[in-house]
Amino acid sequence: MDHRTPPGNIAPHIPTADWQRAQATGQPVVIVVNDTPPAGVPWRRLLIPFAIAGAVVASGWGLVACLCLLLDAAAHTATVIAGAAGPIGIGGITLKLARGKAA
Repeated sequence: MDHRTPPGNIAPHIPTADWQRAQATGQPVVIVVNDTPPAGVPWRRLLIPFAIAGAVVASGWGLVACLCLLLDAAAHTATVIAGAAGPIGIGGITLKLARGKAA
């Protein structure tokens, strides 16, 4: 690293005159950074996993609702087909799959 060039975007708060004086005398340049973590609960770190879990649960319930809808449609379709077909007989055993409408 070239220590003779003044800092660019790394530490723009150091005046040029102070930097050049430190370079001429050989004194080190000390940069103090006041970086205190914010107090309290880091809500972002907690919110993202709960948001993902909520989306997974919501999509799971959506899949269950879609499956129930498809099974309901299949049951109605089977009922209509069985009602239209009439009784089915195999080997002397006759099954009536759907009841007729009561008059």
